[in-house]
Amino acid sequence: MTPEVVMQLFGNAFYLIVLMVSLIVGPGLIVGLLVSMFQAATLINEQTLSFLPRLLVTLVAIMFLGSWLLTEFMDLFNELFLNIPLLIG
Repeated sequence: MTPEVVMQLFGNAFYLIVLMVSLIVGPGLIVGLLVSMFQAATLINEQTLSFLPRLLVTLVAIMFLGSWLLTEFMDLFNELFLNIPLLIG
C-alpha cells in the first residue's frame, strides 16, 4: 500500500466526518446564534433558553439527514471492504 493510497483513504474518511458533523451540528449552531441574538435584544439572560431549540433542531437534522448520512457511511465502508485485496497486495 503506497502513501498516496493511505492519504486518499484518510482524505475520504476525513471528508465524510466533516460532512456529517457539519450537517448535524451546523443547524444547531445557527439556531443557538439566533436565540442568543433574541436574548441580547430582549435582555433575557436565561442560560437554559437556548438549549431546547438547539436540541430540537439537532434531532430534526438527524431525522431528516440520518438516512442519507448512513448511506454515505455504508458506501465508504463497502468501498473499503471491497478494496481490501487491492490494498493489501
